[in-house]
Amino acid sequence: MNRIAALLSLFLISSCFNPERNCKDFKTGTYEFESFINGELVTSRFIRNDSIEIEKFMGNTDTSSVRWINECEYILKNMNPDGMAEEKAIHIKILSTTKNGYTFEYGQVGDAKKVKGKVQKVSKN
Repeated sequence: MNRIAALLSLFLISSCFNPERNCKDFKTGTYEFESFINGELVTSRFIRNDSIEIEKFMGNTDTSSVRWINECEYILKNMNPDGMAEEKAIHIKILSTTKNGYTFEYGQVGDAKKVKGKVQKVSKN
């Protein structure tokens, strides 16, 4: 019986854990995001202020508007889309933060499919 009570207590304590989310620390700055494309690790670098994000990726530069929904979620909309795929807005939700970066999930607005990623802060702006 004591084991059941101990396990129940452990479960209740662990289910109450909320990851750290100091999202305001990441509204501006320069960041790097690594991802795999066709089995190759590639790095994207972007600069964000409160309302604009400029991304440099594989020799291309894209500018997107940033609209914050709340402290930890925002919508990115490409300002100069090249085709239908780039016209769709992206919803980004910061899930947890550390001193130097954050974990997030993202997907097209209206699409239930979400992908997770990690970003590292390179410098403050």
